[in-house]
Amino acid sequence: MLVDSPPEPRAETAPAPPSRRAVRAFGLLVSVAILVLVALFSIAVGAKELSLAQVWHGLFSDSGTYGDVVVADRLSRTVLGLLAGAALGLSGAVLQALTRNPLADPGLLGINAGASAAVVTAMSFFGVTSLSGYVWFAFAGAAAVGALVWFLGGSRGATPVRIALAGTAISAALYGYLQAVMILDDAALAKMRFWTVGSLSSASSSTIWQVLPFLVAGSVLALALARPLNAMAMGDDTAKALGANLNRTRALSMLAATVLCGAATAACGPIVFVGLMVPHVIRSFTGPDLRWILPYATILSPVLLLGADVIGRIVARPSELQVGIVTAVLGGPVFIFLVRRRRTTQL
Repeated sequence: MLVDSPPEPRAETAPAPPSRRAVRAFGLLVSVAILVLVALFSIAVGAKELSLAQVWHGLFSDSGTYGDVVVADRLSRTVLGLLAGAALGLSGAVLQALTRNPLADPGLLGINAGASAAVVTAMSFFGVTSLSGYVWFAFAGAAAVGALVWFLGGSRGATPVRIALAGTAISAALYGYLQAVMILDDAALAKMRFWTVGSLSSASSSTIWQVLPFLVAGSVLALALARPLNAMAMGDDTAKALGANLNRTRALSMLAATVLCGAATAACGPIVFVGLMVPHVIRSFTGPDLRWILPYATILSPVLLLGADVIGRIVARPSELQVGIVTAVLGGPVFIFLVRRRRTTQL
């Protein structure tokens, strides 16, 4: 008589690990939550202490009281910090991909120097003193230098090395001009010393509306360049085989970085290290794919900028430190660490 053998126990299958795409998407959601939290801190915390009730009243029932005015000022600073931070992060990521240099930043191509030179020219020779007046000079200077760097970098035959060298040379010349004008003109020196540090304290609805179209257009263009820049990272020959137009991609990348950095610099002054640190850190956990680096940079760069602004308002109460000083203090050690690493994250 045959006896049925007992069924063999089924081996339990281990749950499949989450895909890298899902992890990256979840990370974006977490980044958005962090950005919202930092933005709320930026509105609620400052050099002047306000209660939560005063902050709430200033946001939703503005009656012109002192607390309401302070909250309105912080709200403008927060909005400008969100826009400028995203612009600096995106431009830094695009320039690092364009130059194939993981330690590149918007200052590498002379864009900051062009904006600064244009502003000191407007102040010293044309008597422009208001932010609404010299914001256009700053943007025009950044755009002119971006075009000059592209021309000197070889235009149709531009290469990452030529573009970087042209930007470095122009930056040195413009900063020499900037220092000469400021030494010879005491009035320009007094006005420029605040703008060149980089600050969100002069934020206003007028300034935001002036630079908003440029920031939106530059952001859309930068995000659209993710795929062709990914192809270029594989080398020129491979990129051509994949159908990428190298000259067009480089020209559009220069345009996007110039528009973004120029508009942010015009509104806030030259703020360093944001465009360098954030894309580099992001690349360490997303890899070299710009389809993820650019969205992460759009979200996390304002986190750094707004966080630095809040720190500057707290540590020097009842006064405040400009955000450009705080980012420099935070970014200096990080930059030294990145340079001294044995293996810098490659593009």
